Amino acid sequence: MAVPLAPAAAPNGLAAPVAGRAGGDQPVIETRGLRKTYGKFVALHGLDLVVPRASVGLLGANGAGKTTLLRLLLGLARSDAGGARVLGLDAWADAIAVRSRVGYMPESDSLPPGTTAADFVGHMAEMSGLPARAARQRAADVLYQVGLDEERYRLIKGFSTGMKQRVKLAQAIVHDPDLVFLDEPTNGMDPQGREEMLDLVVRIHQVMGIAVVMSSHILEDIERVCDHVVILDHGRLVVSRPIRGLEGDDGRAELLVRIDGDPAPFVARLAAGGLAVRRNATDDPWEELVVAHNDDRAYDLIRDAAADLGVPLRSLRARSSSLEEVYLREIGPDGVAERADLAGGAPVGGGRGNGRTPAAGRRGRRDR
Repeated sequence: MAVPLAPAAAPNGLAAPVAGRAGGDQPVIETRGLRKTYGKFVALHGLDLVVPRASVGLLGANGAGKTTLLRLLLGLARSDAGGARVLGLDAWADAIAVRSRVGYMPESDSLPPGTTAADFVGHMAEMSGLPARAARQRAADVLYQVGLDEERYRLIKGFSTGMKQRVKLAQAIVHDPDLVFLDEPTNGMDPQGREEMLDLVVRIHQVMGIAVVMSSHILEDIERVCDHVVILDHGRLVVSRPIRGLEGDDGRAELLVRIDGDPAPFVARLAAGGLAVRRNATDDPWEELVVAHNDDRAYDLIRDAAADLGVPLRSLRARSSSLEEVYLREIGPDGVAERADLAGGAPVGGGRGNGRTPAAGRRGRRDR
């Protein structure tokens, strides 16, 4: 999805800072030529990216550059070339201001084990500038929101993985940020905990009004909670677009048509009208035809062909590409081994997958 830049531009080509809370069409993230290397390893290759205010999924295999991008956007690392803006602020020059308006839930377990959830989240609220009493109240409110109301006075060292993930989420939103970065928020969680975490992510965006960027290598998680997807592969941008209505880069969509009777005359009539038609293998007794089209003229051609030939239409519906189809089409064959469990197969490398994932069973390897 292309989001226009603000009219005024800084010398580096990025949109100039805009005061106030990000909203409307103002992008929450913008990068131009962003490059980061670690020795000879190139983590990001001149990344040009515009991210709208939405619930955004940052998708890619482990090593695709997701965590590197988040670190650069938070001002925790400096790029070798290019620039980035977050909420209109320069990610490096205005790093403190960016972090005052952004929340961050890291993938790693970085919680202090010898303190309670209430004390830790309250401390993080104070660090963001809240007075002590207000910080304690805010911490209690946020821990209630994430489902840790009764456990907030327990030591973190006794928490399960799912509870620790909730604490990390709570500290990320305790200061009411404009934008929150979630790095693998469902990592290590059981199926029920994963669903509850995803529900919380939806609530953060839809109820609390916070823009979300969720980094994940699990396709189902992105489809479940996000409006927009950004796909990285080996440090390069592959896709940035809304999830709903995904289709090929050439703008072609598909219609699924079922008819009664011999499909051959019907297919010939559509082909004569300039439509590409193929047969779709299915167990349904009525054969399904896949009609590629560029505009709504296809609907008229299908209707007229059915009427003129006296062919009953059993069904007619639009089909857009799924996120999985887009991922496989855009990434290509190079990462096939890493994506072995996209269709439900065993994870590669002996790990345990918890969904369709571009990098099954490789949670141990971090982005650089």
